[in-house]
Amino acid sequence: MATAHFSTPSPYKTERPSAPEEDFLYTRFAKDFSLKTESEGSNKVIGIALFGAGRAGTVHLRNLVKNPRVDLLYIVEDLESKWENIRKYWQIENVKFLSSKDQEQVFKDSRVDAVIVASPTFTHESIVTGALLNGKDVFCEKPIAENNTSTENCFRLARERKQHLFCAFNKRFDPSYQHLRKRVQAGEVGHVHMIKISGKSSPLASLDYLKTSGGCFHDTVVHDIDVMCWMLGEYPSRVAACSQAHIPEIAAIGDHDTAAVIFTFPSGTIGILDWCRYSSYGYDHRLEVFGPKGIIMCENERPLSGIKSQTNGLEGPLSVSNYYTFSSRYCTAYANEMEHFLDVLQGKAEMATRGPEAMAVIRIATACEKSARTGRFVDMEWGPEFDERGS
Repeated sequence: MATAHFSTPSPYKTERPSAPEEDFLYTRFAKDFSLKTESEGSNKVIGIALFGAGRAGTVHLRNLVKNPRVDLLYIVEDLESKWENIRKYWQIENVKFLSSKDQEQVFKDSRVDAVIVASPTFTHESIVTGALLNGKDVFCEKPIAENNTSTENCFRLARERKQHLFCAFNKRFDPSYQHLRKRVQAGEVGHVHMIKISGKSSPLASLDYLKTSGGCFHDTVVHDIDVMCWMLGEYPSRVAACSQAHIPEIAAIGDHDTAAVIFTFPSGTIGILDWCRYSSYGYDHRLEVFGPKGIIMCENERPLSGIKSQTNGLEGPLSVSNYYTFSSRYCTAYANEMEHFLDVLQGKAEMATRGPEAMAVIRIATACEKSARTGRFVDMEWGPEFDERGS
């Protein structure tokens, strides 16, 4: 049958469709292509010092080196054997390298506007307080300090000094999670009856790292706790956790490699979180939100999307493997997180993760740890201080 009568006008003579909101990479390109600068806030280049050039530090270093809004002034790294290789690889001839014993130079340098803290956990508190006391804003990988009281003191100091202290929960800046949250908070599934997060990490972290990580709940599970509370907009009233150490070396240091948590929220929503330190098949993180109107899921992203093969007889179609680790899966989230922090410093955005929220998530992680070790439910109460929109 002829179909000529179905022809449509030339697309040059009709209104062109705009890019879908979900195409965040095009949105970024369009902003770069337009060369339009923000009318609000400052366009001042920000002087930055990076503390730590390990796994997380390397992720941040990549985003800082190529950012036109940043003047990277210092890298504080105690492994001096890495200095020259870092300098050559990133071609950063004008960056000054220091060991932590000389970190006061950073705090006293008026050119430094902010510090990025990606050093080992036990160093965080001294860097954060040193920076705040000298008028520097702070971007800090969790945890801010090694215990809740010290963490509260750091946030209190930030408020008193009127400085920004940003706790880096990077998953909030993942485009898929942001998209899902917007739909959930718009009521697309109705009142959320159940939210599930499944997280299995890859590769297995070194024992040297685990010994100073603060334990599984404060090291990695805390990120998924944050996502769950951020997605729902509330904190749990009851926590029940169980955990095991199947790997002998992890058991020997008093930590766990496998855990499950059930959260009861004041609205009636039930949260379920399962986590494992080691996945042999790659980094596996999935999220599901269910309600009376339906379900929304965030499945694993893969490095080569859209590719399937069927070359092994009756095994069925095979997909490309998962991303190998967190730095791959959340590459965009890390970049967006740093851009957000720079927006805050330039007065173009309000800080997305504030002190009360960060403290709440840390309290929940502590409750999970307590429940896992005692085998008991832990009830939680939330005072008005956790509703404050403070630093």
